[in-house]
Amino acid sequence: MTTIYTDGSSRGNPGPGGYGAVLIMGDKVLEIGGRESMTTNNRMELTGCIQALSTLPSEFSGKTITLYSDSEYVVKGMTLWIQGWQKKGWRTASKKEVLNRDLWEKLLSVSQGKDIKWLHVDGHADNEGNNRCDVIATSFADDNPVKLYSGPLSGYHISV
Repeated sequence: MTTIYTDGSSRGNPGPGGYGAVLIMGDKVLEIGGRESMTTNNRMELTGCIQALSTLPSEFSGKTITLYSDSEYVVKGMTLWIQGWQKKGWRTASKKEVLNRDLWEKLLSVSQGKDIKWLHVDGHADNEGNNRCDVIATSFADDNPVKLYSGPLSGYHISV
């Protein structure tokens, strides 16, 4: 089983931003994060998903992946909107250009061939995986990154 939690953060919109992800791959855990100096929250939410799916070792890509995000923008985008945007030449229902198209196309590309369940979780609530991603993302946005974990699930400091 593969479970991924992702989150994005921006200090100002736009402003400095960060993303965080926790990848649980069987009995292994990998935390990742990154920073951009000028970005938006939505761009960081998308980037967190892109980086997590790009980091996933190929041996896990044939298995079902459950991806949790506190961003309705990401979850609805991937489950409800993206096919319509593509059919309409990357235009919204109101005929405007889709914002962040470059990242949506990257996310679509790294999702190809993967069986992904996109699930929304409430942010800043009682979900330890999402809360950890928030800590990672905000620490990178603040340019003060936390130590990232990589190791066995049995040694991971939160229960997910």
